[in-house]
Amino acid sequence: MEILMSIVVGVLFTVGTYLVLTKSLLRIILGTAVLSHGVHLLLLTMAGLKTGAPPLLGEQAGSYTDPLPQALILTAIVISFGVTAFFFVLAYRSYQQLGTDDMEKLRGNDDE
Repeated sequence: MEILMSIVVGVLFTVGTYLVLTKSLLRIILGTAVLSHGVHLLLLTMAGLKTGAPPLLGEQAGSYTDPLPQALILTAIVISFGVTAFFFVLAYRSYQQLGTDDMEKLRGNDDE
């Protein structure tokens, strides 16, 4: 299962990198979102895909799973969602002001 997850992480990193390197601001934002999901999946895979009982009091089981990676990833998902929403608002506002989302045109002239 870890090999399949590693392949999916590689695909997400590839797609995210491709999107970040484009000229469109919307694609760059989507690329950062895809990259963040790849990082979440990488952290989950690195923590180990273990099976076991949840670590609850009164639960008698042979093995328990560690809830710390899931808690960290859940926090990271919330933070990345907020950052992505902020980027979308910022891109929309810049599109309203400047009329383009092309990064080459947003850069401006050399003499500025």
